[in-house]
Amino acid sequence: MAEIITLGELLIDLTQRGKDENGNGEFTAFPGGAPANVAVAASRLGASAGFIGKVGDDAFGRSLADTLKKDNVDIRGLYYDDYQPTTMAIVSVDEKGERDFSFYRKPGADTQLTVDEAVGALSADLPKILHIGSLSMTTSPGKEACEEAVRYAKENGAAISYDPNYRAALWDSEERAVEMMKSLLKYTDILKVSDEEMVMLTGSDDFAEGSRILAEYGISLVMVTMGGDGVFVRRGDYAEQIPGFSVKVADTNGAGDTFAGAMLAQIVRREGLIEGLTEEELKSFVTYANKAASITCSRHGAIPAMPTADEVKL
Repeated sequence: MAEIITLGELLIDLTQRGKDENGNGEFTAFPGGAPANVAVAASRLGASAGFIGKVGDDAFGRSLADTLKKDNVDIRGLYYDDYQPTTMAIVSVDEKGERDFSFYRKPGADTQLTVDEAVGALSADLPKILHIGSLSMTTSPGKEACEEAVRYAKENGAAISYDPNYRAALWDSEERAVEMMKSLLKYTDILKVSDEEMVMLTGSDDFAEGSRILAEYGISLVMVTMGGDGVFVRRGDYAEQIPGFSVKVADTNGAGDTFAGAMLAQIVRREGLIEGLTEEELKSFVTYANKAASITCSRHGAIPAMPTADEVKL
């Protein structure tokens, strides 16, 4: 049984790695998709992980399936679509390693996951933690599949981990994005959110206040990622910024997913998961996850850049 199952997009990140002598961008096709990235990160760091989602019945889709299998991610919940191609994200990277995204997804195979497929996969193998992202909420039937999977998992005792991952190009409007992103907060036990997304969801750019507002949804653990400045964590009344690690950045793609996977890989080993999690444990977990994310930033790609457990030893 997979201890952690992630649900959502598995796609190709066509990522800029430089420019040729004429100034044209040079791109490499990397495996990616935030929930799939989280599954791989958790697996590489010692957790039992699975993935639920859909790819096209094409060369890219089969390659992505092989990538997950090589990293020991259970893909019994991975489906192939006969009509839509595997989704592709075009990732341009600036001189600081920051990313800009555009998508070939109108629709893409990842949006075509159905309720029966998602719930069927969960009912066959209920994890301790179900991790989801917000990009599943952009288009039907993937939206309904995500919602029903979360309800089913929550009702049957799984903890819900959530990353409201905002990509402007995939939404009709920011207002619609915020509405859909907020709709999953009421189910959430563990929240990983970027500083920009915290502002979108709360209207506050103060980390203590923004994390407090998010915790009021009933979320037990709130983690706000702050890039090179580390992570602001809140668990109940405890709230603190935990510093990150300084590295030469090659590509920030997948860093937040590595952080999330590293956190879940540690949490899932605890009896009771986040119940009774102490401040010292939480600081240790976040420091470990920050180190894992920094290693990913130092290399190109998302999944290819993610570290193994031996690399993250503190």
